[in-house]
Amino acid sequence: MKKLINRVENVLSEQLSGLAKAHPELKLHQDPVYVTRADAPIAGKVALLSGGGSGHEPMHCGFIGQGMLTGACPGEIFTPPTPDKMYECAMTIDGGEGVLLIIKNYTGDILNFETATELLHEGGVKVTTVVVDDDVAVKDSLYTAGRRGVANTVLIEKLVGAAAERGDSLEACAELGRKLNNVGLSIGIALSACTVPAAGIPSFELQDDEMEFGVGIHGEPGIDRRSFTSLDNTVDEMFSTLLENGNYSRTLRQWDRTKGNWQEVKQAKQALQSGDKVIAMVNNLGTTPLSELYAVYNRLETCCQEAGISIVRNLVGTWCTSLDMAGFSITLLKADEETLALWDAPVHTPALNWGH
Repeated sequence: MKKLINRVENVLSEQLSGLAKAHPELKLHQDPVYVTRADAPIAGKVALLSGGGSGHEPMHCGFIGQGMLTGACPGEIFTPPTPDKMYECAMTIDGGEGVLLIIKNYTGDILNFETATELLHEGGVKVTTVVVDDDVAVKDSLYTAGRRGVANTVLIEKLVGAAAERGDSLEACAELGRKLNNVGLSIGIALSACTVPAAGIPSFELQDDEMEFGVGIHGEPGIDRRSFTSLDNTVDEMFSTLLENGNYSRTLRQWDRTKGNWQEVKQAKQALQSGDKVIAMVNNLGTTPLSELYAVYNRLETCCQEAGISIVRNLVGTWCTSLDMAGFSITLLKADEETLALWDAPVHTPALNWGH
């Protein structure tokens, strides 16, 4: 294993220290470790908090800033952060209008965020949750009960962040996040595995002509292991899978702030169809060159056009990774005029930056 690290046990601390030094608009907190906007708390606005295991950079700490997250809790590599981090981060960023926790659907993340939510409620903080489960590949996985939360998390953080920036209430931000989760679909493929520093070896092996179709962002198995023949065929298969698996119901737990408890809420994913407008994301899972991502987008645009789906905004680049995995994911988020207005609103973070 050759990686730009010193000691395995210092990987996260050194990387977070470098992030904070490179971006003084962020503040790195210690004991417990979490990252916030340097100007937090911001009075009169809902605070957004997300987090999860590290190894997915720039998600989440790279998305802290104006128009997006107020704080993020990074765990060790592929390991969820502990509830005390989430509690302390939320207490730090709460500006009086409450804190929205954006949670990817992985068992460890869910359990720890749920504990933190209860602690915050007991501490008098207005708090509620959005759970993201956009990966259509598999229903249950090594890390999850239900669908995995992957790159649509980034789009939700941007869009809900813009709503919070304009002054929307905690309840309105939460409802928006849940709505966006129900209209966002993702799928990824891997050409080679990632190497977790603590393990020192790739998490799985593929033959030269194989790909993991529907891979998870921790290297979890997907739908199957199939032959890799060409870029166009791969994108076509991914696009067909997104359309075919986009319509299903499931039950997610969400915090009911008025009752002070968890509720099982049935939600329905909405399949894409002809006439829809979408925000499209082509996301590098680790080591895929930007030039190849643009070739993916080229084919994706053709697929959408042939299906009568219009791409009205796009992101092509590195947003939600799996360390050094070779591969990519596609996310399609159905967008209405309100969604597009929120998307176009200014955002200023280390990884996403536009507008005035």
